[in-house]
Amino acid sequence: MNQLLSKTFLWMFVGLFVTFLTGYIVSINENMVLSIFGGPIFWLIIILEFALVIFFSARVHKMKPITAKICFLLYSFVSGLTFSSVFIGFNIGSVMYVFLIAAVVFAIFGAIGYFIQVDLNRIGTFLMMALFALIVCLIVNLFVGSSTFDLILSIIALLIFFGFTAYDIQGLKILGNSGVDHDVVAINGAFQLYLDFINIFLHLLSIIGNSKD
Repeated sequence: MNQLLSKTFLWMFVGLFVTFLTGYIVSINENMVLSIFGGPIFWLIIILEFALVIFFSARVHKMKPITAKICFLLYSFVSGLTFSSVFIGFNIGSVMYVFLIAAVVFAIFGAIGYFIQVDLNRIGTFLMMALFALIVCLIVNLFVGSSTFDLILSIIALLIFFGFTAYDIQGLKILGNSGVDHDVVAINGAFQLYLDFINIFLHLLSIIGNSKD
């Protein structure tokens, strides 16, 4: 595996570790849970998450490596604050089980993206359009509250992020083989793969996870 991919996966794992650790620590602290989910702070965190995604995506290629790393770790931490709901709502054994499944599935589609000879650039636009449509449907379902619709959307989301995983891995492979070896590129790739994995994990958890009584 080329050096760029190695750096990318390393930073992806660091980001996931920060998110999961933050989420777990918050979930076992009742005061922190009440502070985050018992008032307007929750929505402020959500807004901050979206703001960081937009800022990072737009500015990452103009950042210095240290700035990109700090932004990525900051996003991982902020995401961990809301991610604590996973540990609050689901049994820890179920979380670990689904995490392993998500890791296996992620690895499979990552391998497909790495080894497939078909150019996946053609599906990039389609995946992005499907993602925007999914977001709209998820927002609508917040008001509708249909469990059946939620299940359907979770399945569709999984398919979308399976595609994104293969697409992003292939893109990184191409960059790696072209001789590019830059920390900012690795951090940007880690950010994309982090989002792919988190979404696969969360939607798998919503489908097969065992919630607490």
